[in-house]
Amino acid sequence: MPARPGNTALVCVSHSPIIMIRARAPAEEAELLAYYERCAARIDSFEPEQVVVFGTDHFAGFHLSTMPAHCVGLDAEAVDDIGGFPGRLAVPREQATALVQHLRTSDFDTAVSYKMRIDHGFSQPLKRLLGSHDRFPVIPVFIGALVQPYLPFRRSRLLGEAIGRFVASTGKRTLFMGSGGMSHHPTRYYPMVGEGAPDVAAYQLDGARGGTFSDEQWFRRIHDMHIEGAEMLVSGARTRADIRLNPQLDNEVLDALCAGRPQLLDDWDPVDLVQRAGIGFLELHTWVCATAAHLAAGGSAPSERAYAPTLEYGIGYGMVSADL
Repeated sequence: MPARPGNTALVCVSHSPIIMIRARAPAEEAELLAYYERCAARIDSFEPEQVVVFGTDHFAGFHLSTMPAHCVGLDAEAVDDIGGFPGRLAVPREQATALVQHLRTSDFDTAVSYKMRIDHGFSQPLKRLLGSHDRFPVIPVFIGALVQPYLPFRRSRLLGEAIGRFVASTGKRTLFMGSGGMSHHPTRYYPMVGEGAPDVAAYQLDGARGGTFSDEQWFRRIHDMHIEGAEMLVSGARTRADIRLNPQLDNEVLDALCAGRPQLLDDWDPVDLVQRAGIGFLELHTWVCATAAHLAAGGSAPSERAYAPTLEYGIGYGMVSADL
């Protein structure tokens, strides 16, 4: 195992419900799964004392009526959505509270949740890489990157650096995880603000309180649409252009992170990125935040990477890892 310059490790990975129910395996699947399994095995060897996971949400727990830029969960439970795994996280409340206090004294007005509800954006990599949600203490950090007005990548980098400094001060062996991206545009399932049908818009605004779907009805709708969507991706009904697959931009992000220079993404225009690589590209805020945290805590730049333009998954699929 390579020597670790600090006391932290890093893994960032794409998520998608369709990974779990793909209608056809992409040509690169065996290679991607092998990397995933190597990361899981190395996490076992690393034995983190805590995990800080950065994720987004798809209107399962955070709705437009209140959409924080970022939020730390003091307690959290994953819903049973397609591509995700239900279960309660083992959140160390005292440690999570201390993180919030540190961030607020570092000029970040971080929201907190005493009952955070998360979906596959967190639970898919937690389950697949760690084995379960409660195997290790986990602090979930939500980043509200997918709704206008968009966050600049610079803000997530600075947030990550502040979190990394806090983790370094604790001396705890910590795994940072970033979940999301790369290029994809899942507005078939989660319409952009102002573009959804009235019943969908009502749920996106206020969840079940919007009066159009119960949570169960919403998750069933999303489940059925993804099953159909997986078939559409292999039949040609949905194309690379439809999902805004952009390997060039995806690899530019990988290059910046693997060079240990997330600041190269500071000034990228999120509106332009959505047009070129889809709204799901902005989930890479989680990678920027996790990588910046790892670097600030004394970790090294990602040394391993994987990428494939997996139309069958509905995303540009990527992974990076460091010090595992």
